[in-house]
Amino acid sequence: MPLRKGSSRKTITRNIGEMMHGWEEKGKIGASRPRSKKKAAKQAAAIAMKKAGKSRNKPKLVHHAARHSM
Repeated sequence: MPLRKGSSRKTITRNIGEMMHGWEEKGKIGASRPRSKKKAAKQAAAIAMKKAGKSRNKPKLVHHAARHSM
């Protein structure tokens, strides 16, 4: 089934679940073949977020110079 359109949390969650179900049946998410369930979930989340036009939250980096100025 094609992924649903939309950027709501519910839509993203549904798309991730749909891709994980496909991975359990066929062993593929898109063109990739992740070996572990954890890797498959990460890949599904990345694809769903991309489809929704959002990026994954990343931790803020501390500027290197700021750490050594003390």
